Amino acid sequence: MSQFMHRFFNIFMGSCFFTAQLFLLTHSNECEAKPQASIALYGKTKHQDGLTHYAHVNPNAPKGGKVNLSVSGTFDSLNPFVIKGVPAAGLTPLYPALFYVTLMDHSSHEHFSQYAYLAETIDLAEDHLSVTFRLRQDATFHDGSAITAEDVVFSFNTLRSEGSPLYAQYYGDVIKAEAIDQYQVKFSFKDATNKELPLLLGHFPIFSKSYYLKNKFSDASTKIPLGNGPYRITDVDAGRSITYERVKNWWGEKLPVSKGRYNFDQVRYIYFRDPEVAFEAFKSHNYDFRVENKIKNWVLNYDFDAVKDGKVRKVETPFVQAGIMQGLVMNTRREIFSDARIRRALALAFDFNWLNDNYFYNKYERIDSYFWGLELASSGLPSEAERALLEPFKDQVPADLFTTPYTLPKNDGSGQNRQALRQAKALLKEAGWDVVEGVLKNTKTGKVFQFDLLLSNMSMTGMLNAYLKNLKRLGIQAKFRVVDTAQYTSRVEDFDYDMIMMVMAQSPSPGNEQREFWGSYVADSKGSRNYAGVKDPVVDALVEKLIDAADHETIVTVVKALDRVLLWGHYVVPLWGSSKLRMAHWNNLKNTEKFPRYNIDLFAWWAD
Repeated sequence: MSQFMHRFFNIFMGSCFFTAQLFLLTHSNECEAKPQASIALYGKTKHQDGLTHYAHVNPNAPKGGKVNLSVSGTFDSLNPFVIKGVPAAGLTPLYPALFYVTLMDHSSHEHFSQYAYLAETIDLAEDHLSVTFRLRQDATFHDGSAITAEDVVFSFNTLRSEGSPLYAQYYGDVIKAEAIDQYQVKFSFKDATNKELPLLLGHFPIFSKSYYLKNKFSDASTKIPLGNGPYRITDVDAGRSITYERVKNWWGEKLPVSKGRYNFDQVRYIYFRDPEVAFEAFKSHNYDFRVENKIKNWVLNYDFDAVKDGKVRKVETPFVQAGIMQGLVMNTRREIFSDARIRRALALAFDFNWLNDNYFYNKYERIDSYFWGLELASSGLPSEAERALLEPFKDQVPADLFTTPYTLPKNDGSGQNRQALRQAKALLKEAGWDVVEGVLKNTKTGKVFQFDLLLSNMSMTGMLNAYLKNLKRLGIQAKFRVVDTAQYTSRVEDFDYDMIMMVMAQSPSPGNEQREFWGSYVADSKGSRNYAGVKDPVVDALVEKLIDAADHETIVTVVKALDRVLLWGHYVVPLWGSSKLRMAHWNNLKNTEKFPRYNIDLFAWWAD
């Protein structure tokens, strides 16, 4: 995963995991009765009576040793909370949460549960118009200064005013953050309709107010900031590596959410610009752990001596996808992608079956939903409940949405996807484009249909080259535009692209964050996650209905309807996914082999 993708996947998953978990708060008398140390979406948490440690950890895991990890790309900043710069790994408030703590911690086994972290308790007011967190009084920053309610208020206000625009959007319904006393912080809401806010508020990073009174928060530099997490930064080689050292006698070490975790004395991230160089470095034990995303490597290239001798372990484990949509996103701000018929034609030209046969050893599946792998994914025709929801918009959505299941071409794998290309050609002609001497041109203006597919490295060009060849058969002149990570990040945030490859992760219970993904009002806001530039009043209306949904059944119905409208908008060329996680590690790393459902939690491993 590139550093750009790593950065925004973490931000997305942060929003997705934690916006997902609030339903209980609006329906559980237990939450209203008294402050709680754990929260579940449905009913009680698995450890309602008291968490001792997470199920996948070894509570007696030895501390010590080192782990070296790899990252693709480069970095030039230690601030992942602003849109400037390319931040280093390990700084985001989700995995890996090494440097900053949050008020609450989410369980990797219970997708809808979370447990007290910096906060000892969370207390939702009975009228649902505020939530109060009580902090641990022994919590400190790395310089020994106490973490207080003033730091929490400062962090919240600063993120909202100076951080990435997504923070202002997520917390837009909070009208006030105030320190009740030194260790209690209260957040007040505009109204009680946004059910996600208490859990969202549990998961922003906490900064030192005194530190940032002397330092500019919005700077995107490699100056080491003041943290409060289990690790401190000891060395920064900009663009090449960043090294973390475990904080001895860290205040949170014995908490139930930390027990058996954060075992390595040193964590070092090494950056590689070239994926092939990175793989060779792993074979030479320049780093210890690798998630293998290139199926050819997995099938053919793990035949080196260290694997044969048992020094390197290959592990393939079931992996619960969090509603992944991996696709080629078309920028509808560009005139050539403004017509849904054109976007549908480009999707028809992608021959997944040939690619799966010839590149993927039939190890992948075609993604056909923005919520792929979840119960929220639409399929077949709309249910009665979905139809009732969509009926008021029948004049604003394609008629086929009600009568025809959304499908992607299923070709025979021969590479001769003639039927799909004929359909694509007909759609292009209908949209006003025709082939003249082998080149697709606009029938009115004579403009040539050409675009760039922006990438941050060369790793995908081989697989996607077959797609560009199919586009050429339609007369479309498409080419790769490969730029470095910093330029890629800047161009994506500025929407300066025709098409990009993007992974969009969803929660099993989506809500507030969908505004950031699809909202018309953020479509032209630089740094937003509305990569396609979706501006559809039906999508906007469905997102608001989702946020106001009163129960899980309604959430499922609304999301399926939203999924259908997005799919029939043809904003992406859906690619591929897998229900398995493939990883390899040198045998100096040990784990319980009790992998959590929703991630591998590498920081519950230890060094031998």
